[in-house]
Amino acid sequence: MNAATKTKAHDLLDAEGRDVRELRNLLGQFATGVTVITTHTADDRNVGVTANSFTSLSLSPALVLWSLARTAPSLKDFCSASHFAINVLGAHQHHLSEQFARAAADKFAGVAHSYGKAGAPVLDDVVAVLVCRNVTQYEGGDHLIFIGEIEQYRYSGAEPLVFHAGQYRVAAAHPALAS
Repeated sequence: MNAATKTKAHDLLDAEGRDVRELRNLLGQFATGVTVITTHTADDRNVGVTANSFTSLSLSPALVLWSLARTAPSLKDFCSASHFAINVLGAHQHHLSEQFARAAADKFAGVAHSYGKAGAPVLDDVVAVLVCRNVTQYEGGDHLIFIGEIEQYRYSGAEPLVFHAGQYRVAAAHPALAS
């Protein structure tokens, strides 16, 4: 460790005892994509939630993960589903993010969609869709972590919707790398 590294250590804050808002502000510094995770229930309902906790996990087998708050009304629906779909939203779809983030009797009202494997709802005109078999869930503090194996997919290469520091953003090519 060099002297410059040692002198910067005093700038670090102790995470113990920090309030939830402070931690949300900290974690919000990492820009993420925005997804709507969907499933179809045994009692014939379509369920969906907005999530930015999605990430790739493994290429072989093709695994992804996402997490859902334990307090989410749809937690039991996702736990018991055989499949779910991860719909990656495009830059123009912040309205879908907001629609699926709020409580509503029918979050799919007015939303064009079709169905993938096991009836998982697939939103039209999104950047990418991954229909996954619900492999397992793991404890993750106040969230449950879902692992899914990709069984169907499609992608367009369109610009994604990005979330950073509590705001929607649009991704752009870095000027130094733009052709």
